[in-house]
Amino acid sequence: MEEKRETSADLGGQPALINIHKEVCKNNFFRKVIWTGEHLQVTVMSIPAGGEIGLEKHDNLDQFIRVEYGVGSVYMGKTKQEMKFYGCADPDFAIVVPAGTWHNILNEQKAPLKVYSIYAPPQHPFGTIHKTKFEADLEE
Repeated sequence: MEEKRETSADLGGQPALINIHKEVCKNNFFRKVIWTGEHLQVTVMSIPAGGEIGLEKHDNLDQFIRVEYGVGSVYMGKTKQEMKFYGCADPDFAIVVPAGTWHNILNEQKAPLKVYSIYAPPQHPFGTIHKTKFEADLEE
């Protein structure tokens, strides 16, 4: 029987059985890549109170984001100026972002927003850890 492993680093293209809820909730980094394969990537994120993921668009990939803890205000649109899609996502909600869509998620609560994100294909270099949004912005 294969052992269940907790992630401390990117597990690469290895088969994995991950308690995603535990990984998301214990993560205190802005972004941590926990699995990178050839066609998709899994990251865990902690957005601090009053923080945001940041307005972005991925031209060549789709993104799936699931809220595990907290509440996020979700904005999406075809252009930066026309963010016409709006909603609130709390635990168990998923946010699906098609390629080429501008999007942002704001944490307007007093506790961290804990999410995981799946990028297809991968977006970040293997093993990426961004301790803060500022650090992430510097690298991108």
